[in-house]
Amino acid sequence: MMTQTTASAPPAPGIGFRRSVMSNEPSILAEIYQDQVNIAIWQRDFSETLKRAVKYIVDQTPDLQISLSLSSKDVYTPVNQALGESRNSELLSQDITGLIDMFCCLFDLQRIGLKLAVLDHVRCPKFHADQVPCRLLTTYQGEATEWLPHHIVDRTKLGPGSRGKPDEESGLYQSTDQVKQLKAGEVALLKGELWVGNESAGLVHRSPQLHSGQKRLLLTIDFME
Repeated sequence: MMTQTTASAPPAPGIGFRRSVMSNEPSILAEIYQDQVNIAIWQRDFSETLKRAVKYIVDQTPDLQISLSLSSKDVYTPVNQALGESRNSELLSQDITGLIDMFCCLFDLQRIGLKLAVLDHVRCPKFHADQVPCRLLTTYQGEATEWLPHHIVDRTKLGPGSRGKPDEESGLYQSTDQVKQLKAGEVALLKGELWVGNESAGLVHRSPQLHSGQKRLLLTIDFME
């Protein structure tokens, strides 16, 4: 398959300039090491078999909340056990194991923190930047994470700076057309505030709005000391 790599088109590079990169090849994730990249997106789509397995898990375990500290040398078994050791859990565990292997290899990590949750509510409704070096996230089912290009964000309106106003009214950004959104299945690396040299440039993002009855299955993978 031909690689299609694209990037956002902000103003000319300068101090504090950041951009996004995306491709249908997983190798795009390594671009997160570029100083000016604060989000790298692997535009993947997984098999119908995995989609059906995920739907079954969400339907059967609507309150699923898994939080694990894992060694990079022992991933599949604890993940599969936490999911219930069924045929459907095997398929999802295999995919998660592959993502963890990539994350650990990319950042030379011995341990990671994993969270996998079925969500029927908005976990992080307001735009924010994570206080982490870098985070991998993917939505297996449902609406996926929303994010803002760095150059359009007025960071003085983050957190208390919003004065309690909704993001759409605080002045954080100028138009709803500027809000980007990942697709279910896509894998993103979000560079955070604790990445050396990325202070005040962490990727600004938030949870998507969910309609009544909607559920999403969200995976996050983090550094762990």
